[in-house]
Amino acid sequence: MQREDANSAKDVKLGSFAVTLRDLSRTFGDFVAVNRVSLEVKKGEIFGFLGPNGAGKSTTIRMLCGILMPTSGSGTVAGFDIIRDAEMIKANIGYMSQKFSLYEDLTVAENIDFYSGIYRIPDGKKYARKEWVIEMAGLAEHRNSRTAVLSGGWKQRLALGCAILHEPPIIFLDEPTSGVDPISRRNFWDLIYNMADQGVTVFVTTHYMDEAEYCDRLGLIYRGELIALGTPEELKAMIEQETGTAPSLEDVFVSLIEEHDRER
Repeated sequence: MQREDANSAKDVKLGSFAVTLRDLSRTFGDFVAVNRVSLEVKKGEIFGFLGPNGAGKSTTIRMLCGILMPTSGSGTVAGFDIIRDAEMIKANIGYMSQKFSLYEDLTVAENIDFYSGIYRIPDGKKYARKEWVIEMAGLAEHRNSRTAVLSGGWKQRLALGCAILHEPPIIFLDEPTSGVDPISRRNFWDLIYNMADQGVTVFVTTHYMDEAEYCDRLGLIYRGELIALGTPEELKAMIEQETGTAPSLEDVFVSLIEEHDRER
């Protein structure tokens, strides 16, 4: 699942950024959850944000989505300031959290109707958008099924569909494939590729190294600090130059984390 041709085309046509961060920080009392993170994400890019549990991934995403106020630093999402324009950001992004966020007592169709209301989709578009989600997620045979009876993979697709009902230019996915089987994970990434090919920016956190390979670029956050940034190939080449052997992405991240700890 490589996107080399798509990447080359995007490098030519992308002249602006969907996300920009400058020295973004967040503290909770004496604990520094995110420490002066700076990065830029191009429009239409699949950007992978990686790191161990507790590294600051979810905290960063919550700040980008207008859910959590930064302690210091600045940033923009879809051209809106993350401090001044939090409500505008919420209206112009899709967000899918680690935890299943739909209503399990409602049917597939009822969940879509509910989120159509949340996103204030015009009456004239509601039916078309509902049918698009059902087709995209492959849920035509389950549209009247209670969401509780769906498998993890079907729930995941439905959650993605509801997150992008309003056709946002940016989608944030926080550990979206946690707890689902490998085939469902692969199918989910096919959906992500389709969105990116249509110009949607995808900002995704994951701890699966095979999923990291699918991303256009990666950022590695560790103990609240961004310690590496680049394409999967660039990060591998950096470690190969030091060791003389071709590393896997897992080797890369272990090496970068160990190096960071030694320097600290």
